Amino acid sequence: LEPDMVVRRQEALAAARLRMQEELNAQAERYKEKQRQLEEEKRRQKIAMWESMQEGKSYKGNLKLNQQEVESGASTSSAVPKSKPNKKPLRGGGYNPLSGE
Repeated sequence: LEPDMVVRRQEALAAARLRMQEELNAQAERYKEKQRQLEEEKRRQKIAMWESMQEGKSYKGNLKLNQQEVESGASTSSAVPKSKPNKKPLRGGGYNPLSGE
């Protein structure tokens, strides 16, 4: 093995490690910023609930309204309930399993 090749390989490994560490640090910073934003939003919602409660309004109604807005934004398709066909009962109306007949 040539010493120059070994040195170049080690330098390349060190550079790759440094690059990967920088990417990891950037991802961690983005995650921290996102968590800060979520905490700030929660704090704002708590303040809004407290203010509405002080005014005598129902704060739970606002919370449900906000959740519905989030859910409606997440799913654009509306679920259509299926109508059940009229089925006849499996047994006659006079059947009683406790009677032993």
